[in-house]
Formats: sequence, structure tokens, C-alpha cells
Amino acid sequence: MLNDVLSSILDVVSGVEPWLRILIASVAIMLETSVLIGLIVPGDSIVIVSAMGVTSIPEAIILGAFVVAGALAGESIGFMIGRWAGPKLRHSRLGRWIGEHSWQRAETYLRRRGGIAIFLSRFLPVLHSVVPLTVGMSGYSYRKFLAWTLPACALWSALYITIAAGAAETYRELADSAHWAGYVFFGLIALGLLVVFGGKKLLHFLEHRHMKD
Repeated sequence: MLNDVLSSILDVVSGVEPWLRILIASVAIMLETSVLIGLIVPGDSIVIVSAMGVTSIPEAIILGAFVVAGALAGESIGFMIGRWAGPKLRHSRLGRWIGEHSWQRAETYLRRRGGIAIFLSRFLPVLHSVVPLTVGMSGYSYRKFLAWTLPACALWSALYITIAAGAAETYRELADSAHWAGYVFFGLIALGLLVVFGGKKLLHFLEHRHMKD
């Protein structure tokens, strides 16, 4: 039963034209990494679903490239808004909704760690939306900002696409001969996400501890 349901889902995802899946994933991650929209848009989930339809290495590379481009576009939007209207946004109703604590946390994080803070923020909740704004407000060079955020976006993209595409491919290989293939699929997804989110929690803990010192 599980195999039938999972096969149907994968068939639906695979039935979507690759260019459309890639477009949806790149736009979703652009919104997810744009200023504050990342708090409500499930870009991570959309990338995972899109990657489940990947059937070849070239397609995975193209998806990854577009996801990275979308992430960079979103973070660049946040950076530019921070450069042009950061203080005004911070004191707006939306800025107050985020909370002064989050703004101060991002400022302290950037001041203490510099470029590495930009890299790590891509893997941290809330900060991945606030840090680009804060960097823009700080007068930090956009070129340096890109130099730190590009590898972070590339690593993030590679992790998510590899986990989802790898789990889907493993399932397809086992589905016809093993009734437990569906459990393997969900196990691989869960294990991969556990590693990713465990890493996020560790980074968050270390960052929070460092800021207390």
C-alpha cells in the first residue's frame, strides 16, 4: 500500500516537465530567501519535492544551479533592501513584528564573526532572512557578501537535492522487488533531514553560546 501511494506521488512529480519543476523550485527558494518571506514560504520542502523527480545527474546539476541562482537572487534582494531602506524597514510594523531581539542578534552575529556569519546564516532559522538585510545596512561590500553566501547556497542546494534525489532513486530500484521499499525511502529522507536539521541546531547552539560569552 505504501509503495503504491509513494509510486503515485513520484509519478506525479516526474510527470511535471523538468523545466517547470526547476522553475518552481528556483522561484520558491528565491522567495524563501528574500527579505522576511522566508518565514512563511516553504522553499526547503518545494526543493525536496522537485528533486524527487530528478532522474539523471545532468538534471540534478541544472536543478542545483537554478536553485542556487534563486537563493542568490533572494538574498541579494534582502541585501539591497537593507542597503536602501534597512533602518526604515526595521522600525516599521513589519520590522517590529520580527522583533528587536532578532535584529540585534543578527547585528551581533555579523559583528563578531564577519564573513563566516553570512555563510552560516544560510543554515540557521530566521537569521537566513534577517542577516542579508543587516549586512546591507552595515555597509558591507556586496562583492564580499556574495563571496560568502555563494558557497553556502551551493552547499545547501547540494545537500537537499542529493538527499531527495538519492532517496527517490533508491526507491525506484527497490520498488518492484521489495514491499518495504517505501520505508527505505522515508528512512533515507528522515536520516538526511536529521543530519541537516541536526547540523542547524548545532550551529544555532554554538552561535547562541558564542553570543553569550
